[in-house]
Amino acid sequence: MATKGTGRYGRDVLAPDRRRPGGRDVPETPLSRDLVVEDAEETFCGAVVAWDKATVTLEDRHGRRRVFDLEPAAFLVEGRPVTLVRPPAGPRGPLRSASGSIAVPDARARTARESRIYVEGAHDAELVEKVWGHDLRVEGVAVEFLEGVDDLPSIVADFSPGPGRRLGVLVDHLVPGSKESRITERVRGEHVLVTGHPYVDVWQAVRPRAVGIERWPEVPRGTPWKEGVVRALGWRMETGAAWRRILGSVRSYADLEPSLLGRVEELIDFVTGPHPGEH
Repeated sequence: MATKGTGRYGRDVLAPDRRRPGGRDVPETPLSRDLVVEDAEETFCGAVVAWDKATVTLEDRHGRRRVFDLEPAAFLVEGRPVTLVRPPAGPRGPLRSASGSIAVPDARARTARESRIYVEGAHDAELVEKVWGHDLRVEGVAVEFLEGVDDLPSIVADFSPGPGRRLGVLVDHLVPGSKESRITERVRGEHVLVTGHPYVDVWQAVRPRAVGIERWPEVPRGTPWKEGVVRALGWRMETGAAWRRILGSVRSYADLEPSLLGRVEELIDFVTGPHPGEH
């Protein structure tokens, strides 16, 4: 998504030419994985992990990721301005799924495992499907939603976790001292993994930049969160339509916050990976 100052008509023709800061030509540097760069404003430094026609994704040493537009002289390499460009076309590497994993073309969905992943609501399930759907079908993992965590202890008991039948649970607003944290402590076990993100709602796990907003608005206590967000953003639509707009803005893992990415990957590894004592 273009940042402010860009659009269908391009940049202001009277604006300074960033390709020649100080009157010097800025060299072009082909993109490559693990190339370490810094944005020209010196706000973020990281290694290149992905790119497309218009953007590049950087990851810093703490695992945080940010997406930047590919613009002239927008980056620094070893302190010197450069213009990052896509590398010349060559032998194509493996196809990647929306989650960044290697895609399996024409793969049929594997017969569902007994292990499952539960998420809180329909929106959580749709977001997980959009980014990790390919991976989950290849692995044979079904995702179901709970409509809240109040009944989680009884739901886990009904599921009867055990060897070969593991359960992963993704919870919204899983922060110390919250109602959610107290409930989930009652169900954790050898065959049950509960993880969560810190956001009030999974909407906030989508990067504001992907949606075309500066940040997610704060909603006053006592106001329904989704309705409050829609009102604060000035969107003239119901919350269902707002979610479709948000979900439609997600193209890949790069459009999600790391605090959600890591937790979903952890759950998938838990329900599909080897486990002591299981064969």
